[in-house]
Amino acid sequence: MTVHRALVEWEAGAKAFTYKTYNRRHHWRLDGGQQVTLSAAPHYLGDPDCMDPEEAFVGALSSCHLLTFLMVACKRGYRVLSYVDDAEGELGKTNSGAMAITRVTLSPEIEFDGDAPGDDDLRAMHEEAHRQCFIANSVSTEIVFSSS
Repeated sequence: MTVHRALVEWEAGAKAFTYKTYNRRHHWRLDGGQQVTLSAAPHYLGDPDCMDPEEAFVGALSSCHLLTFLMVACKRGYRVLSYVDDAEGELGKTNSGAMAITRVTLSPEIEFDGDAPGDDDLRAMHEEAHRQCFIANSVSTEIVFSSS
């Protein structure tokens, strides 16, 4: 078992503390010392120049699938040259009426060196990566793959 941490810091700043004016920028300080500045999504009065938690969630799912897919490809003897995913998350309501990222669509485009897997093998590799992805296994969000 491993433990993963993120220190999340926020300060009020000089603006008045009302719903329309309070500061939504905050920082993540990660294990390696990196700092990431986030804000609410622009629709929720956040800074459009900052990553928002919803984008971070979609990115985490995409990154985890990427890293797990690369492991699967290596074990099957394929060499991946590039992997680009234009992932998209949909904010909607759950059956109980709560707002959530209810669906994430992963759209990976993968370039292989030499022999590439056929469509059936590629689909099986994505299914295996999905089953082993730590982040996907941690959420109830529907995760689908586009057929590009």
